Amino acid sequence: MFLALREIKHEKIRYTLIVAVIALISYLIFILSALALGLANQNTAAIKSWQVQSIALNKDANASLGQSLLTKADLDAIPKSAKTATIGISPISAKDSQGKHDTVSAQFVGLNQTEYVARNLKPIQGRTAKNNHEVVVSDKFKDAGYQLNDKLSLGLAKGSYQIVGFVKNATYNIGPVVYGSLKDWQAVKGVNPTLVASGVINQDSFKAFDHPKAVTVIDRQTLFDKLPGYQAQNLTFAFMIGFLAVISLLIITIFLYILTVQKKPSLAVLRAQGIPSQFLIKNTFNQTLLILVVGVALSFSLALLTSHLLPAAVPMYFDIPLLSIMSGGIIITGLLGSLIPIVIISRIDPITVIGG
Repeated sequence: MFLALREIKHEKIRYTLIVAVIALISYLIFILSALALGLANQNTAAIKSWQVQSIALNKDANASLGQSLLTKADLDAIPKSAKTATIGISPISAKDSQGKHDTVSAQFVGLNQTEYVARNLKPIQGRTAKNNHEVVVSDKFKDAGYQLNDKLSLGLAKGSYQIVGFVKNATYNIGPVVYGSLKDWQAVKGVNPTLVASGVINQDSFKAFDHPKAVTVIDRQTLFDKLPGYQAQNLTFAFMIGFLAVISLLIITIFLYILTVQKKPSLAVLRAQGIPSQFLIKNTFNQTLLILVVGVALSFSLALLTSHLLPAAVPMYFDIPLLSIMSGGIIITGLLGSLIPIVIISRIDPITVIGG
């Protein structure tokens, strides 16, 4: 490590540049990861808060709760327990009844007030809905200026709905959630009274039961994957992050290769003086590890600073454990880039290089 530090000190500009490049690439990886997580979280935050493991819904709904409709006969055939909840979901436009605030594209979620989802709602402000025409909304509505007791016009429903509470982590399929009753869901969606819900969610897996022909059971991941754009979005970000990791590997490899070739005569002199190649290889490895750790640490700090400076409207979610794992991955990938210079060092012949 002593030799590595001396060399870095002697070539400050070169090593500063490579650290800066590593930091910028790592920073971009962290920001893209946070964006991917933020968008994914806006799609699924509400579902995760319900602790869903399996869902019973209409088999013709393409695994989408928003498109699913169940009759009372279908609903009665689905087994219920303390860990199940009947829900109705519909995309809506939420308008301020008095026209003071902007219209919000949202997702209405109708609940049975006696079941676990409604009971577990914990408003950060206000209270839970106790009657029809009362709703608890996502705190995202505050960004549009909405407050407690404001009145909303929702979807196809007549009349207004009073905001009685705000909850966190209430987004579904990108839109903020509006929680109300199942009866209000019927009005908001404008469905026939014979259609009573979108589906039944379960904190456990449904045990085998005789499905009505119109009903099927899916797991949580299938529900996620069928959300519009969810898979394509995640795949796009995964490819972008993967390509950045490959670019980082190539940059480090090329930089170390050039440096090794340039200092080959000096390394040959050290070999001629009896310095073993293992020592020089260890020095190169330590040098690579040091610049990677410094570069990733700088980018990690910059990413955390960015998270505090960006406006709340930007859908970014910084998962510290995941970012720590990614930091380790970047460092390991970079160390792979030192393998070619290590091979070159191991094959240095002092007599050939010096010309003896």
